[in-house]
Amino acid sequence: MQRLTVAGRLLITALIIGAIYFGFKMLGGKEALETLKTATATETPASESKEGSSSASSESSSSSSSESESSSSASDAARPTFDFTPPAPIAGRLKGVVELGASGFNSFIVRIDNDKNWKLEKAEFGNSLVTENMASDDDVRAGLKKYIGGMLDYGVGGRDIHFVVSSGALKAEGTQKIIKALKTLNYFVNTVTPEKEGQLGLKSVQPKEFEDNSFVVDIGSGNTKITWVDGKSPKSLESYGAKYFQNGTDDATVFTDITAKAKQVPSDKRETCFIIGGVPFELAKAVRKGKERYTVLDVASAYKLDNAKSKAGLNIYKAVAEATGCKKFVFDWDANFTIGFLLQLP
Repeated sequence: MQRLTVAGRLLITALIIGAIYFGFKMLGGKEALETLKTATATETPASESKEGSSSASSESSSSSSSESESSSSASDAARPTFDFTPPAPIAGRLKGVVELGASGFNSFIVRIDNDKNWKLEKAEFGNSLVTENMASDDDVRAGLKKYIGGMLDYGVGGRDIHFVVSSGALKAEGTQKIIKALKTLNYFVNTVTPEKEGQLGLKSVQPKEFEDNSFVVDIGSGNTKITWVDGKSPKSLESYGAKYFQNGTDDATVFTDITAKAKQVPSDKRETCFIIGGVPFELAKAVRKGKERYTVLDVASAYKLDNAKSKAGLNIYKAVAEATGCKKFVFDWDANFTIGFLLQLP
């Protein structure tokens, strides 16, 4: 190589380079270059696509969260509110009442002043099973003595303790056994007709300020009462109670009858419905906020109930709502028709 001239060296170098190029071309170098070029070109967009997907996912998640919050807020907004504080009694006197309902004993101790303002001091709910004819005379007397003793200990005078049998309970077996037991304890038992029970329920649950634009529904186990003020006097209608299924009555029959009765409520009385009873208690419990005195029920379709009585009561509630078009059903946690009984006493 040392004896070669410069021109010779350049010629040999050119031949070597040419041979290398020709060999690379024959081995698919062009395709390799194209593959390498394509891979290099697609690598960066793939990374950008991942970031874009992440961003879209984030936006989608944010959008879903926003929609969820909006939906929740809309649900809350759809349920009306009820802001009212009843006047508290000034001084007042303690009175007690024991209710024999179609599902057992309930007792209430109330403070009532001269203006009939009242406050519930104590409530006790219990199922004595007597209305299912599953208790002996001794069981009945023991249960009644328990209620009476509790009221006396609380400070209620013996003459201020009263007993009321609901109109629904009058239809149940075993009621006469309880009335007999009370007489042996020297207590008088007050009985009420369905119409009177509805009127007493209205007296306890409907504030005076709302008698011109509201009505009252009491869904009991034995019957349902729909009541409103007609002129200066209350008018009450009776229909099926929440245990209608035990008599083999079907939902459609009850819905039709409740609808017919509810449609008799004057149109100017349908702005608000004050509702009480066992099933409304369950409905209110599901949406109650804290310890509020009044709870506005959700629409009937929002509730998913399991037991037969609750489903039957919901059927009644739905019928009233559809028949009247009322959008605000207010449950009072303290009111009860037996408290209305105490309020009508001198």
